[in-house]
Amino acid sequence: MFAAVLVLIGGLVLGWSGRAGAAADPLLSRGKAATASSTEGSSYAAAKAFDGSSTTRWASEEGKDPQWLRVDLGAGATVSRVKLSWEAAYAKAYRLEVSADGVTWTAIAEEKAGNGGTDDWTGLAGKGRYVRMYGTARATAYGYSLYELEVYGTPDAGPSPTGPSPTGPSPTGPSGGAFTVVAAGDIAAQCTASDSGCAHPKTAALAQRINPRFYLTMGDNQYDDARLADFKNYYDKSWGAFKAKTHPVPGNHETYDPAGSLAGYKAYFGSIAYPQGKSWYSFDEGNWHFVALDSNAFDQSAQTDWLKADLAANTKKCVAAYWHHPLYSSGGHGNDPVSRPVWRILYAAGADLVLNGHDHHYERFAPQDPDGRATADGIVEIVGGMGGAEPYPIEQVQPNSQKRISGDYGVLKLDFTDSGYGWSYVGTDGQVKDTSPTYGCH
Repeated sequence: MFAAVLVLIGGLVLGWSGRAGAAADPLLSRGKAATASSTEGSSYAAAKAFDGSSTTRWASEEGKDPQWLRVDLGAGATVSRVKLSWEAAYAKAYRLEVSADGVTWTAIAEEKAGNGGTDDWTGLAGKGRYVRMYGTARATAYGYSLYELEVYGTPDAGPSPTGPSPTGPSPTGPSGGAFTVVAAGDIAAQCTASDSGCAHPKTAALAQRINPRFYLTMGDNQYDDARLADFKNYYDKSWGAFKAKTHPVPGNHETYDPAGSLAGYKAYFGSIAYPQGKSWYSFDEGNWHFVALDSNAFDQSAQTDWLKADLAANTKKCVAAYWHHPLYSSGGHGNDPVSRPVWRILYAAGADLVLNGHDHHYERFAPQDPDGRATADGIVEIVGGMGGAEPYPIEQVQPNSQKRISGDYGVLKLDFTDSGYGWSYVGTDGQVKDTSPTYGCH
């Protein structure tokens, strides 16, 4: 029997009260969505450790510490037991951790002298939606490998925490349709993870850990001229990991492609970026209507006429729109009046939220109208251009600007319910840099 270590966090002891015996609580992890820091190959995917088979397994890449394996329980739960069935490549040292949002983790047990086989941790008292094994020291020259990782416990009563979490506000209203979205703009500089100063692989890793319903990008996805080759060499190696769950819009850099304006962007994203045949489109999720716009073409009546018709046909209570050039910004580019006519259309339709990039900082504004007057029925604007491109300084603070951050790369973690929303700005260090007020839909 190898040593068990109690973990003391915030005055609450969470840890081992015996490894033998089966807990009465149900198995929560079977068949649930799983991710890992790495895999040895396609035959050893993270999901293999949650498929109920004693012959399939997850295996990490060899020779590197740390490595982790994570499962999304699908809803919050009190975790009472975790059982690990190791293959020959086991962990000498690891932690079991829980998280409400996949970003901030709390240890509930720690092993410092593992000897493989089966580890059955019972008597735990962790609360969260996500559970992971975080391996810090391999016992062999290989990697980490688990036949099964089983999580037992009691599901929380009430709404799923896919929306509100400790890293963001709890939106008002019923949360039966709650969901989380990750958003950022100004993303892939021409660098890769092999460069320690390269930021977009770090924001991508953060975005993937949050594991939202889907991802939004607010333009300038790829620098400098957004050629298809650049998308493949840079963006694809970071944010491309979840391209299938991404709803992008183009920025001005996508228009610089020598092959033609938006040529590389369209070739890389394909129908993901053109689901309705244009570089602007809309889609629904829960009680929300999302409108993706191309601010390079705000002078085209085809887009504004489409927008008016789209909003007129919308049946959802809540409306969010996103594009590249912000109407209001305290950054280097400043206010961009090209967006004002679109704001007028959105404001007349009772839209709630606008997301932009272009300026490479984070900023949130109080609700305001298209002319910059603060009003309770106004639109909330967020500038979220810290996805990986070089930060811009704050230059001239605009009226109604409530919070500004420059220099800390990160993503927006947006929490939506059927009648409201809120968000947090999370840095690549996993720390929440800002938390918004809670807003109800108009």
